[in-house]
Amino acid sequence: MFNLAKLLNKIYSAETPDLKDMEQVLLLTQKGQLDELFSFADNIRKEFCGDGILLRGIIEFSNLCAQECFYCGLNKSNHRLKRYRMTENELIKAVDYLGSCNIKTLVLQSGQEEGLDALWLRDIILKIKSKFNMAITLSVGEKSADEYRLWKQAGADRYLLKIETSDKALYESIHKGMSFARRMACLDDLRGLGYQVGTGNIIGFAGQSLKTVAKDIKFFKHGNFDMLGIGPFIPHQDTRMSQDPKGDAALCLKTIALARIVTKNTHIPATTALGSLDQDYRVEGLKCGANVLMPNFTPQPYRKLYEIYPGKRCVDEPVGNCNFCMDSMAKNIGRFIDYSIGDSLKFRDGSRNKGKPSPLEGTVLL
Repeated sequence: MFNLAKLLNKIYSAETPDLKDMEQVLLLTQKGQLDELFSFADNIRKEFCGDGILLRGIIEFSNLCAQECFYCGLNKSNHRLKRYRMTENELIKAVDYLGSCNIKTLVLQSGQEEGLDALWLRDIILKIKSKFNMAITLSVGEKSADEYRLWKQAGADRYLLKIETSDKALYESIHKGMSFARRMACLDDLRGLGYQVGTGNIIGFAGQSLKTVAKDIKFFKHGNFDMLGIGPFIPHQDTRMSQDPKGDAALCLKTIALARIVTKNTHIPATTALGSLDQDYRVEGLKCGANVLMPNFTPQPYRKLYEIYPGKRCVDEPVGNCNFCMDSMAKNIGRFIDYSIGDSLKFRDGSRNKGKPSPLEGTVLL
């Protein structure tokens, strides 16, 4: 029997955590050991983030996508999917409602749309910023540095661009026609422009080992990211990976816990995907290190059409119902909903401004 508490403290204290140490934690299966891991991570969350659960309200304004990622239902080869892009009026109306619910962070999300008009999105950002005291997170894929700059100057605060996996070979095997180096360059551009940057991975891809997951966590640590989204793979019937098994909820929770221990004050959501497995694991996510929930404010009929994976939680519920659910979820675990803007904690401790190397420099990914 090894000393788990000693191992977790070693990982927590390390400037660069050892891959074998993290793999050993990811191998844990005994309930007592898992409880110890999750409790340790939860204590780190409490120390660095407090008991508040931040809300990020999502509006999925378009499901158009020019890419052919083999795991995503929005892929351009999925001709069964009815495509949409919300009008400016529809989008502003949805933001009005989100603001009326006291949500202080808006996430504008879409597929990686080739025809997205950068000036159109800039004007929407300007209108939102002129009306609301809220942070704007964009998640619209790989774009040029000039487009990122245009949106930042208009008032966008944050950007979410998930790496999905830090393994170059695995990344390029499931992203047809896409370059891992390009993804990394976009993350560098965003950091250079002053965005608060979120990334993350998907747990359960075929060919993904525990060592791969451990390397992802090392990548998160090295990049000093402001936000991390960690969720399970859920196969979609209209993708090349439709027959692959779902990601394991337990491994996903262990990854969240380790990411919390290693990155300490990064904002980590209990993702919607985590709540869309055979049961809702978001509470478990909150109890093992997560400190964010992401209510969906995409209006109908569009919400059903943003189908990255099937069985997505809450697609049939009226807009705004998530708020009541999440308040109850927080109270049931002795926490509370924090309605603040919830900026990056990296600014508070000064690490965000210390000139950390780019996510690519010096990182061993293979």
